[in-house]
Amino acid sequence: MKLNRKEFLSLSGKTLMGLPFFPALMTQAWSHPETPKMMTGEAMIEVKVKKLILKHTWTISRNSSDFKNNVFVRLEKDGIVGYGEAAPNVRYGESAEKTVKRIQEASHLLNNRDFFHYVEIKEALDGVIVDQNCARAALDIALMDWVGKALGVPLYRLWGLNPERAPVTSFSIGIDTPEMIRKKVKEAEAFPILKIKVGTDRDEEIIQAVRSVTDKPIRVDANEGWKSREEALEKIQWLKDQGVEFIEQPMPAEQIDDIAWLRERVDMPIVADEAVKTAADIPRLVGAYDGINIKLMKSGGLQEAWRMIQLAKALGLKIMLGCMIESSVAISAAAQLAPYADWLDLDGNLLISNDPFSGVKVEQGKLIFPDRPGLGVEGTF
Repeated sequence: MKLNRKEFLSLSGKTLMGLPFFPALMTQAWSHPETPKMMTGEAMIEVKVKKLILKHTWTISRNSSDFKNNVFVRLEKDGIVGYGEAAPNVRYGESAEKTVKRIQEASHLLNNRDFFHYVEIKEALDGVIVDQNCARAALDIALMDWVGKALGVPLYRLWGLNPERAPVTSFSIGIDTPEMIRKKVKEAEAFPILKIKVGTDRDEEIIQAVRSVTDKPIRVDANEGWKSREEALEKIQWLKDQGVEFIEQPMPAEQIDDIAWLRERVDMPIVADEAVKTAADIPRLVGAYDGINIKLMKSGGLQEAWRMIQLAKALGLKIMLGCMIESSVAISAAAQLAPYADWLDLDGNLLISNDPFSGVKVEQGKLIFPDRPGLGVEGTF
């Protein structure tokens, strides 16, 4: 069958529109006579440190805290404002002071730039901020929030995602006394899945306290707490009978060979957390882990998290989207990628009592997205 030029172009367009990777916003651009104009004016960046108060003392295998000092970014250009957040983590040598300094040092990279060239901006930020990934995350989140608002769409539309396909999120229970564990579990009654922190010599006591008040599915995170493969094997074999779905970072990140040994001997998925920060870390984890926990604060933002998702899926790894102790800014940012995930743990904002923003909500573990562009967050900077 021979086609004339008009028929060929029409058929080609229909074929492309049917491909799953065809960008949703490209179809939107074709549907409207005007596309976003280049905006290269001066950017104004404000940085603030806010003290986020935890509802309960937050204890994991390596430390405890009652509050977190997170760094917030307000990025304004051409009358549009984007918000970002950094949650510094001592495990990665980060602090609020260093994060603020890195953001200030890199702020010039956003001046006289077309913000729709966000990939180019990300590459520039990667080259300047090399020791505080959460600082890159704050700027990347603010930039992507700005882009979504400029386009007038939620960020998940940039990837053509359906928010209804996001799995339910778990709710995290930190290490505590049996009495407090039971209290926290009852407070989390609305959540269908719990994530329990372990990694100490009281692990069985903690799990037994959980099981004394609920039989709902649980996931377990040792935060590198078990130091030998024999200890990890014994603990996981016991946990298997307690209705545990998977174990997260059972041993220190550098013990990849030991974790590969462990994986051959247990019938439970093992998920990497501290062992993976960016896409560059993923290939070496194949064979040792069944999945990876992607956090915006480790990756350096939404763009790198998206790259990690694509690479991990190509290598046959499951995807978990997690978080640090964060406000609704960073949680709402991570939620934009939630439909890609096999597992979610986006509860950082639910663990604090003074969230300065509102955005994505949680009802019965299900993410509820606001009908607003960008991250969809509102609040007082």
